[in-house]
Amino acid sequence: MSVQSKHLLNSPSTLVVDSLKGLCAVNPQLAFDELNKIVYVKTHDRSKVALMCGGGSGHEPAHAGFVGQGILTGAVCGNVFASPNASQVRRGVELLDNDKGTVIIVKNYTGDVLNFGLAKEQYAALHPEKAEQIKFVIVGDDVAVGKEQGKLVGRRLAGTVLVYKAAGALAHRGGSLDEVYSLATWVASRIATIGVSLGHTHVPGTAPMSSDLSASEIEIGLGIHNESGHTRVSPIPKLSELVPQLLDLLTSTSDADRSFVPFKGKDNVVLLINNLGGVSELELGGVVGEVRKELDARGFTTSRILSGSFMTSLNMPGFSITLLLLPTAKEADAPSADLILSLLDEKPEVPGWKWSSASSPLPESQQAAPPRVVETIKADIRQVSVPASNAFIQNIVKAAQALVKAEPEITQMDSVAGDGDWVLSKVSSGDISGDNLIRSVITIAQAAEEVMGGTSGALYSIFFSGLAQGIQSSVPQDGEVTPEAWSEALKFALAKLYTYTRARPPSRTLVDPLAAFIDEFAATKNYSRANEAATKAAEATRDLQAKAGRSAYVEGDRLIKEKIPDPGAWGVKVILDNLA
Repeated sequence: MSVQSKHLLNSPSTLVVDSLKGLCAVNPQLAFDELNKIVYVKTHDRSKVALMCGGGSGHEPAHAGFVGQGILTGAVCGNVFASPNASQVRRGVELLDNDKGTVIIVKNYTGDVLNFGLAKEQYAALHPEKAEQIKFVIVGDDVAVGKEQGKLVGRRLAGTVLVYKAAGALAHRGGSLDEVYSLATWVASRIATIGVSLGHTHVPGTAPMSSDLSASEIEIGLGIHNESGHTRVSPIPKLSELVPQLLDLLTSTSDADRSFVPFKGKDNVVLLINNLGGVSELELGGVVGEVRKELDARGFTTSRILSGSFMTSLNMPGFSITLLLLPTAKEADAPSADLILSLLDEKPEVPGWKWSSASSPLPESQQAAPPRVVETIKADIRQVSVPASNAFIQNIVKAAQALVKAEPEITQMDSVAGDGDWVLSKVSSGDISGDNLIRSVITIAQAAEEVMGGTSGALYSIFFSGLAQGIQSSVPQDGEVTPEAWSEALKFALAKLYTYTRARPPSRTLVDPLAAFIDEFAATKNYSRANEAATKAAEATRDLQAKAGRSAYVEGDRLIKEKIPDPGAWGVKVILDNLA
């Protein structure tokens, strides 16, 4: 699979500092120690516990994006995927000095544990009177790394941000150092995360990657620094097949080496779906829906769902699933589930935390829209008949059949050809007839909107809706549909269409033959001559540079070179050729 190895930056060496300056521009609460790459709340309340975190950059919004009122007091940032050194961290502790103490929370990454731990001990040695005011919490939530392997390899993923949020909210409420530390430790012991990705990520300033996953592979358990995962799967499974595998790894207690959290089945959980950086919001929404559905099927109670980019791996095309196992009422020495949920629900004033609902998700059935009531055409709509109604309907049938037959030729108009089938069915049911012209035209307008869809469907629907209005105004009560009435109705419909599209002939769109037909018919009242004008206009689109529609920005030169007519214009030609 190809890797995005191009980046938008001044230089790799200044990227982190440039990014942190941008963050401070967004968030006026912050102060920035550029030399040590530290972002902190410049007027933090000394009467409240401070929360500090940090680690390598490249995981934004973690960690600096969570600094602000309600979560973190400060973050110490290293270079991309590299821990900050102990001197940087020690300076961070000094900047966050307060009367109540500081809790340092780090991911279980060897560099972070060593450097933050060393800084803590150095600070305690320099300030023995404050040694007990610095607490240290390590979060390891990645179930892809087993317990044996985890003795040497760090386990860390996005679940860490739930520790930040809960502990930060409690500190903001005025919790004591021991209370904040105990809560952070407890939450850290109850989170499990698994990541999955379609490919690795490229670090700015490094050589382009020479190897990666193939186009048909997905890797389960891939780390946020491109560490090898638990397993590779090919071909890439559907979400409905992938998600159960991921939840098995998260919640199974049969594998002693990977059973980190005491799930018992049908547990009460908080669900966090984290974008590792390169997944579209569209796809991420599908992931959320599939995970929620699978949790419901397994009997879990999902009390909260959080979704978005919380801890990325630059632009890695993957996501992670985190489950926070909430306590039961019977658990001794555990915070209450209500307390944890209320802490997660509090809205912080930080740019990195994504919006979430402070309530449990509803059953799907309660969010389903009521069945659509199809708007029916009024039975008492004015009845206008056409002369020789049988011949009129025969021509409509002929035009619809021609559209169906022309489908291979009109390569980009397959939806219009499908609409031909729909029209045929409406003729058979009597909804389109020569005895009630206005009702028939409105029916065709509805078909264009509902069956055809897209831009062409909207244009056709507007035109036929305008035509129905034009017929009503141009045909006298109890009068005949004369050529003059048709002419006025067609001009009215074209004027309506022009209200909603900027396309004017020649534009290489369906407007070209349509306008040519209407103009000629208005001048001569002769269908054959009008049809000839429409045919010429449709043929002329072979040599036109597109001014509107998709062809205006897709392969315009090739279309002209290969003499390809506009498919929308050709569809109008086919209809008019058979509707004489």
